[in-house]
Amino acid sequence: MGEITSGERRLTTEELQDRAARAASGFKELGIGQGDTVAVYLRNDLAFFEASFAAGLLGAYPVPVNWHYTEAEARYLLENCEAKAVVIHADLLEPIRAAIPAGVAVFVVETPPEIAAAYAIAPERCRVPPGATDWSTWLGALTPLPPTPIEPPSTMIYTSGTTGHPKGVRRAPPTPEQAQGFIVVLAKGFGFADDLADPSRIVTVVTGPMYHSAPNAYGTIAARLGGNVILQPRYDSEDLLKLIETRKVTHLHMVPIMFNRLVKLPDDVKARYDLSSLKFVIHAAAPVSPPIKRQMIEWWGPIINEYYGATETGIVTLCNSQEWLAHPGTVGKALDFSTVKILSADGQELPQGEIGEVAAKTHIISDFTYHGDDSKRQASDRGGLFAPGDVGYLDADGFLYLCDRAKDMVISGGVNIYPAEIEAELHKMPGVADCAVFGVPDDEYGEALLAVVQPQPGADLTEAAVRGYLREHVAGYKVPKKVEFLADLPREDSGKIFKRKLREPYWEGLDRRI
Repeated sequence: MGEITSGERRLTTEELQDRAARAASGFKELGIGQGDTVAVYLRNDLAFFEASFAAGLLGAYPVPVNWHYTEAEARYLLENCEAKAVVIHADLLEPIRAAIPAGVAVFVVETPPEIAAAYAIAPERCRVPPGATDWSTWLGALTPLPPTPIEPPSTMIYTSGTTGHPKGVRRAPPTPEQAQGFIVVLAKGFGFADDLADPSRIVTVVTGPMYHSAPNAYGTIAARLGGNVILQPRYDSEDLLKLIETRKVTHLHMVPIMFNRLVKLPDDVKARYDLSSLKFVIHAAAPVSPPIKRQMIEWWGPIINEYYGATETGIVTLCNSQEWLAHPGTVGKALDFSTVKILSADGQELPQGEIGEVAAKTHIISDFTYHGDDSKRQASDRGGLFAPGDVGYLDADGFLYLCDRAKDMVISGGVNIYPAEIEAELHKMPGVADCAVFGVPDDEYGEALLAVVQPQPGADLTEAAVRGYLREHVAGYKVPKKVEFLADLPREDSGKIFKRKLREPYWEGLDRRI
């Protein structure tokens, strides 16, 4: 039997099922049922699983909320998803209390000590406020809901909202076959397939916030299967190495920024920990620097795997270390149950090697729409495939390479430029810790390239040096017109650079964005 661990607290699979069934009974008394939504406004915690699984037992959708949201952002999401209940950590309640629509039931979870320590939250903010419904007390007074034949719907994840408001990805209620298909997809992509006969052999750490699609799917499927799930309250590289050694961790889901931080640990720290228990490490969500990935494979062995997908498509490609080393830079090859095509601007399939729009589909899971806005879903449909907004190509062996996000493409003097290509070269430059390249207004060319570089500690980089390096590695028109330096680049919790925050100030006051 598996268990979920957070700090000193533990919840066995059996205990989780019991508490979820109790919560489902209470939700049902509130009138929550199939098709309804329950907002999960929590950091990674035991209650996150309890509330999510409870909603699923009723055929309702759990809706994780980014706990960094402002009051206005929280109000939009809670109103848009039509939440019937909100389960929220105590310290998160007061800042967004006014955003919770009238009539929505609110359950408050005491903020646990490990989370309070990780985020330096004062003790008085961690307590359930007077008059509020305490989640654990409420659960303790309920009788578990009897088993039902309802297949739990998938979590309704809200996209990051890089343009406009975020959109809720809502899948149709699954048939039993589609529910099993979802398990097949995730077990294959996350490396759990070989342990389905005895999931207790799975020991994993959830390193990313579960309001994001991939950590959510990863953590919930590991728990649902009966694996051992360790919740890291906040990512820390050495703490992760310590957990791998002491808890004999076998599986991990990571993002490239974690690799960056791991390889930059002092050599004596890296050598201090026994990582031999690791069997399968998977990463996705953002481009990875090839030199960094090579260092990870050399250090951890050929257990580093990569996939490509989207909240809307699920996992569609996969590649192991050997495949990646033979096809450097690839994000994998289409899985047996997936289709990946490269399309021209007029929707025609392009031959291998030609760059175009990536369109994909996972065939054995239920289809989706955007909650309350199916027109946006239809706008991204490509003959039954979905276009996540990426640009790429397939090589002769069918491996997919991503060139850029379509929205990130810069048109300078009528020439299409893909910043990701320039960023990949900059990552190879000594002294560069990270970088972002994007378009800024230019009177002559429409857009000009700007590179924002985060130097490694102690590195002495100059604009002339960066531009000179790039002239040796990319065509002249791809060399940024200007280079700026920042000690830290803004990031989303997924590890992706928040390029919009960097880009927007340059376009303020203009009536165009390209």
